[in-house]
Amino acid sequence: MHGRGAQSGDLSTRFALPSRSADGDWLDARETVDGPVDKLRTTVTEEHPKAVLSFNKSPDIPFDRSVNAYRGCEHGCIYCYARPTHAFHDLSPGLDFETKLFVKPNAPIILRETFARAGYRPAPVAMGTNTDPYQPIEAQYRITRRILELCLECRHPVTITTKSDRVLRDADLLTELARRNLTAVSLSVTSLDPQLSRLLEPRAATPAKRLAALGVLTEMGVPTNISIAPVIPAVTDIFMETLLQAAGKIGVSSASWIALRLPHEVAPLFREWLAVHFPDRASKVMAIVQDMRDGRDNDPDYFTRMKPKGIWADLIRTRFRIACKRAGIKNEDLLLDCSQFRRPPRGGQLSLF
Repeated sequence: MHGRGAQSGDLSTRFALPSRSADGDWLDARETVDGPVDKLRTTVTEEHPKAVLSFNKSPDIPFDRSVNAYRGCEHGCIYCYARPTHAFHDLSPGLDFETKLFVKPNAPIILRETFARAGYRPAPVAMGTNTDPYQPIEAQYRITRRILELCLECRHPVTITTKSDRVLRDADLLTELARRNLTAVSLSVTSLDPQLSRLLEPRAATPAKRLAALGVLTEMGVPTNISIAPVIPAVTDIFMETLLQAAGKIGVSSASWIALRLPHEVAPLFREWLAVHFPDRASKVMAIVQDMRDGRDNDPDYFTRMKPKGIWADLIRTRFRIACKRAGIKNEDLLLDCSQFRRPPRGGQLSLF
């Protein structure tokens, strides 16, 4: 599937998802009988939820609330842990996740109403935790920008994680937020090989563009992070040292890494991707992944799911620590300021009081 991460749409056994297989003889004569196969196109459906701020109590992540204005992601990263969420709606975590997108155009309005509630207490809102806030359709809907405008107006702290240099389109807002210690931006970079990235993340920005965006944001005074996520053993781990060295040269504030995670349908999708693109090392990759996850493709348990184990995980940790030191990346904790929060006025007559 050129230009897409997933190689198929099926591979899910959960919920009511249909499962089908194509007959070999029919595949050989498909175009003769049915004509040329239609090109797979992206569709966007608007939805209007009553709430957009999601809260969590997970001990494994450093934030307790997030906003995701989009469901599904056209970047098509084959390893994306958010893919299984499409199965909740009887859609495929494979190609449907990349091509059947959902957008919440009223997200900034609903978020404003949430901020205005008397009982609301501010804490950093994370964006980009499920799907990318700067995927291609952001150019049309500008929802991420409107949320940043709201955060600046209300002096509410916000963090961003993305794989796109489109984040620079909002550099004016991010600079103002950073000046008040209200934001930090993380760009995820998995390799320095554009060909490999095209296979892993077919519609995301090239690694060079992401690094360049980090450099621009750093020069503008925005706290930045390079996230080497995920680290795929025997595929992308060879780039760790050079990525950190490049990040250090442009003054990136901090760095982080996450080992490959394969929840639910992501595991068979990733195995299929390996068989297509790296058949020579597919078994080796999965053997190392399982070694770090107690013999399983994935560890779903709280407290351990973000902490791979074993000699391979220890090796990556050591390499990362040494590479950060050599690159001059100190990885000091950044605490955003919640004390500046200004509750927005509520609509109607209540705004008079």
